[in-house]
Amino acid sequence: MYPRLAFFTSLLLLLGASVACSTKPAGENAEASTTPHIFGSKQVTLPAGSVVTVRLAGAVGSKLSTNNDHFSATVARPVEVDGKVVVPAGAEAVGKVVEAAPQGRFKGAAVLRLILESVTVNANSYDVKTTSISRYLKGKGKRTATMIGGGAGGGALIGGLAGGGKGALIGAAAGAGAGTAGAAYTGNKEIVLPAESTLSFKLAEPLTVKM
Repeated sequence: MYPRLAFFTSLLLLLGASVACSTKPAGENAEASTTPHIFGSKQVTLPAGSVVTVRLAGAVGSKLSTNNDHFSATVARPVEVDGKVVVPAGAEAVGKVVEAAPQGRFKGAAVLRLILESVTVNANSYDVKTTSISRYLKGKGKRTATMIGGGAGGGALIGGLAGGGKGALIGAAAGAGAGTAGAAYTGNKEIVLPAESTLSFKLAEPLTVKM
């Protein structure tokens, strides 16, 4: 009888110990399961006025493009907030041709106006609102194309333009002060921004990105 009692007593002790051990890991698992959720929902906001610089994947121009055409680009340099990279270099971006008018359709001048529409970060696409970049080329033989800042200060155009030779650095100064006028001639009285041209857009509204 005593051995049987001892057996049942030992069994009860083992069951109690197993329940006690299983309770703690359950709590730990619950805590661990919430941790990724917390970090997964962390968001960082780029304020309005932040500059997003992109590099064109293909050429756009006053004659090459038409209104509402879309163009592909990649982010040329990281966009940071408080030292943290929010939009990394190489991120995909999509822009839109708001206006493209060949020479002769707009009082003898060529016009090209662009905005940025979206950027993709960590496989998530985010709509963006930016000021426009505009270029205006007067007709009648004038050899200048002036960048006109759009919205609140506009954006800068840096790219290598065909008129100064492939890869020539022509245009306005980049950065937070973007929007000042610059000049460049692209040839044939039309505005052409070749592939690899670099454009800097300013955010007109804040952009919130999941980290």
